Amino acid sequence: MNSIKPFVQRVLHFFLLIALTHSARAGEITMEGNYQLKNIFVMNATASIGQGFCISEILVNGLPIKDDFNVLSFEIDLSVYKMNHGDPVRVIIKHQDGCTPKILNPGALKPIPTFTIVDIQCTNSGLLKWSTTGEKGGIPFIIQQYKWNRWVALGEVFGKGTDGLNEYQFQATLHSGLNKLRVVQYGSDEEPRKSLSCQANNSIDPIAMRYDKKQKTVFLTYPTSYELYDAYGQMIKNGTADKIDCSTMPKGDYLLNFDNSIQKFYRK
Repeated sequence: MNSIKPFVQRVLHFFLLIALTHSARAGEITMEGNYQLKNIFVMNATASIGQGFCISEILVNGLPIKDDFNVLSFEIDLSVYKMNHGDPVRVIIKHQDGCTPKILNPGALKPIPTFTIVDIQCTNSGLLKWSTTGEKGGIPFIIQQYKWNRWVALGEVFGKGTDGLNEYQFQATLHSGLNKLRVVQYGSDEEPRKSLSCQANNSIDPIAMRYDKKQKTVFLTYPTSYELYDAYGQMIKNGTADKIDCSTMPKGDYLLNFDNSIQKFYRK
């Protein structure tokens, strides 16, 4: 009898170690964000033992969900938690070791653009001011300037994300002549939300470009932002400067975007 007891203890200890190891290796997927009036869609996986499903528990803000998740795909219905738009949400999906479920819409808790522009103005010195209402989450405002036949990003200001009146400003660098500026917000899976543009006039003289074939350098009358493209449309240089070294570039045609101009030159 005395020899059986230590044996049983060793067996129990062995299975306890297996259970602890399995628990330590089990995984979790965590989603954090704010309620965006959307549910979460999940693709389950077969358990590593080949029977049953991978997910063992799902918690929403610390509460286990009541819906059946022992299926191949399912929806986590967040509306049952009586949350308001923008309320914080934390979803934890616990799963077994050796298998991993997949969240099909991982951006479901990310804020979407909802702002309404109350006013937007830009001065001839390049100061852009705008005010909004109706924000439902902190999303960066991307400031864009129309030049080179497209909208170009200049910088960003992080949105306050509150529903009341919010005011912002950004100092833009204007090109010569008439400038158009606007702000844009991008969501996780929504179309970008854009403001109307405002206009500012910069009375400086247009920047002139000259290519010096001996020095293999592009000279500009004063520093400006630029983009340099090869004949295949690949951007090879960009920045802000009043001269651009082309000595290491192969011979051929190039396109230079600068100031509010687009000009072609040949590197000899």
